[in-house]
Amino acid sequence: MKLVNVVDSSRYSIQLYNSSYTEGGGMGSTSAKSRITCEIDFAKTGRQSGYLRAPLSRNTSAWGVVEIPIVVVRNGSGPTILFTGGVHGDEYEGPIAISTLARTLDPGAVEGCVIMMPAVNVPAVHNDTRLSPVDNRDLNRCFPGDPRGVFSEMLAHYIDSVILPMVDVSVDLHTAGHSGDSIYSTNMHHLEDRAAMKRTMEAAAAFGAPFNVVFSGVDEGATLTSSVERRGILSLGTELGGWGRVSVEGTRLARRGVKNILKHFGVIEGVPDTRQADGSLATRHMTVADRDCYSFAPAVGTFEPRNVAGEDVHAGQPAGYLHFVEDVDKPPVEVRYKRSGVLWMSAGPGRVARGDTIAVVMSDHVAT
Repeated sequence: MKLVNVVDSSRYSIQLYNSSYTEGGGMGSTSAKSRITCEIDFAKTGRQSGYLRAPLSRNTSAWGVVEIPIVVVRNGSGPTILFTGGVHGDEYEGPIAISTLARTLDPGAVEGCVIMMPAVNVPAVHNDTRLSPVDNRDLNRCFPGDPRGVFSEMLAHYIDSVILPMVDVSVDLHTAGHSGDSIYSTNMHHLEDRAAMKRTMEAAAAFGAPFNVVFSGVDEGATLTSSVERRGILSLGTELGGWGRVSVEGTRLARRGVKNILKHFGVIEGVPDTRQADGSLATRHMTVADRDCYSFAPAVGTFEPRNVAGEDVHAGQPAGYLHFVEDVDKPPVEVRYKRSGVLWMSAGPGRVARGDTIAVVMSDHVAT
């Protein structure tokens, strides 16, 4: 294996190696046993709290571990629901909502099993970054993982090979982080299985965000969602704000949404509360069909957006202007929308690099 990089931070440092996985065994095999340990007995009735312990040898601790919090509440014979937050460390609403649920969920009121992981990517959460400071990897681009790979691959493998086989429904809570801002929404992929598509859209409606987005057209093959879907598990995500801050409304929707999911699947009693801030009762189903729904920065510069998430936009209308403030005589470049619809995600950082996403447009979903 070839040494390719060394990352050093105030808390974590690790040598990174090229690694690959194979389905059939051997070095980097996804079928190999995980190096991560866990003190939770997933079959035990009642509430358990503890940690996954992922080995991480670093300069100051030869046999160090990263402790990843997990709470499991099991009672009766209902479905198993997995809630994950903090897959990216700069997305806050999900971790807050899942932590609240983990502290307050009454085991006696549960019919089934609830697995709660509020801070999956603990190093990134501590570092307030999308990528893990341990290996400079995006955990949500490392699935199905590798038990002998770097930290993010090892963690992805544990979730894929140990956690997911127990799960009936997966809800992975995200926001746009520092990348941008998003209108409050759940999201999912289009599914060829019509029954599975219907079940997922019904779950999204029960979560109760103002929008649910059926999307495609971007790099999705190595995400947690992709691993969930490969196993035939119902998969739902969220985008509940962004811009590197904690959204009051996004946090409220996240807290309400996780309880709504438990009610919808009969894990706890009650009817989902899907009332919206504008007085409506229903989630609006949307779609992001292809790459023409995305606008990208054509160069390095300072981006001036013309719209905020949630606004109606039109094809040919300026999404914004890319300014070259350090080049006094160079005029700004206009970036236009290619599709009409509602702005799902808007630009985050004012300073952008060539290829950065600066807008994503969604339109009303039409069942096929």
